[in-house]
Parts: sequence; structure tokens; C-alpha cells
Amino acid sequence: MIHISKLVVRSYECDSYSHVNNAVYLNYLEYARMAFLKDNGFDYKKFVSLGYAIIVVRIAIDYKLSAVLYDELTIETQPVKRRKASGTFLQRILKDGNLVAEAEVTWAVLNAQGRPSPVPQEFEIPALNPAN
Repeated sequence: MIHISKLVVRSYECDSYSHVNNAVYLNYLEYARMAFLKDNGFDYKKFVSLGYAIIVVRIAIDYKLSAVLYDELTIETQPVKRRKASGTFLQRILKDGNLVAEAEVTWAVLNAQGRPSPVPQEFEIPALNPAN
């Protein structure tokens, strides 16, 4: 399942070269992952209120094309790997159908003690599994 998020590049996201700063792409990816969770029924506020956290443990990103002010970007988020307490998303940022950046993002769940934990059953959503 591929989830689609869209956004428009804002002026404060651009650097002195007039294109999106490379670190800003990490914010775009985070925005899209949170939209993925929300749109698939994951209650993140409740998850956090119970002491759990979803953290990013690794991001490998390849930049292919610059984005500039007012570009309309599409971000695809797709689960590609799942384990008991972690998983991996493939995320692609596109501009007019052209690949701007591609990232492999590995996440993990921590409990209130900061230890790895399986996703609690009440928060388990089918969309986190690559087969769905």
C-alpha cells in the first residue's frame, strides 16, 4: 500500500542557493509518515499518552533533483519491512512525476522505560505491514 501526501515548498525552507535545504527533506518525510499513520487510523496522541514512542533509528536518503519555492511535491510512503518492534518505510519525494529524493526509514517502538517494545495490540494497524 502506498500512501500519498502533498505539500508546497515554502520560502523559509529554501537555502541561500534558492532550493530546499537538504535537512528540510527530513521534515517532509516526517510529515508524510505522520499523515500515513493518521490516515490509517493510528491514534498517535493516545499512543504517546500511554508512554510509547515511535522513533526513527535510521534514515538513508538519496537526493536526485532540487526542489524550489512553490514546487508542489508528492510524498509516497510505503511499508517495506516489518518486525515485532520495528519496521521500514520506503519514501519517495516527487515533483511533476520526477524523483527528487528517496529514503529508506527504519523506525522502532519504545515503551515508557525507553526499551524496545512490540506495537501494542490496540495500535496495530494493517497498513504497517508490507503485505497490505
